[in-house]
Amino acid sequence: MSNQKVDCGRRRLLVATAAVGGVGGLAALVPFVSSLLPSERAKAAGAPVEVDIGKLEPGQMMTIEWRGKPVWIINRTKEMLESLTKVAEAVVDPKSEKNQQPTYCQNDTRSIKPGIMVAVGICTHLGCSPSSKFKKGAEEGMPSEWMGGFLCPCHGSTFDFAGRVFKNKPAPTNLEVPPHVYLTDTRILIGEDKKGA
Repeated sequence: MSNQKVDCGRRRLLVATAAVGGVGGLAALVPFVSSLLPSERAKAAGAPVEVDIGKLEPGQMMTIEWRGKPVWIINRTKEMLESLTKVAEAVVDPKSEKNQQPTYCQNDTRSIKPGIMVAVGICTHLGCSPSSKFKKGAEEGMPSEWMGGFLCPCHGSTFDFAGRVFKNKPAPTNLEVPPHVYLTDTRILIGEDKKGA
């Protein structure tokens, strides 16, 4: 047994120093650990986007951003829908059998509701964004037999009002249809669906 006297003041000082050091180390660690977590901007970039289409008139198109990509939403007119059957023989994948859309959009209109088109506005050739050429014929610099749709200004790929690419064009496949679900008749959630597709 030792006869040494315990210095309580020194013991408290050592315990206090260790505690302050531990707290300081933890304080330094928190910013480091939080820097490893995704930022709010990064979360938003991949998060689903809710869109109100209630004021989208027939024939109008709106563009929203999802995952850094433009997503087109078009309220197709009866004439736009009728053009889809007229050009079916001229497009690469008329029945939407290739994997550019969720299974619930593998139909003639590539949509959940025939009147509403939802598609990523990026050409499947080299990633340019096609321009809208909605007017029929040569009025917008298109061929006289043009039924309306989209033209990629980079290399000339053309797409119909369902985002289906025409044959003999550089783009190999149709425009992508993102996963989406209708929350109500006028609200769409882009980037998520309830069917797990």
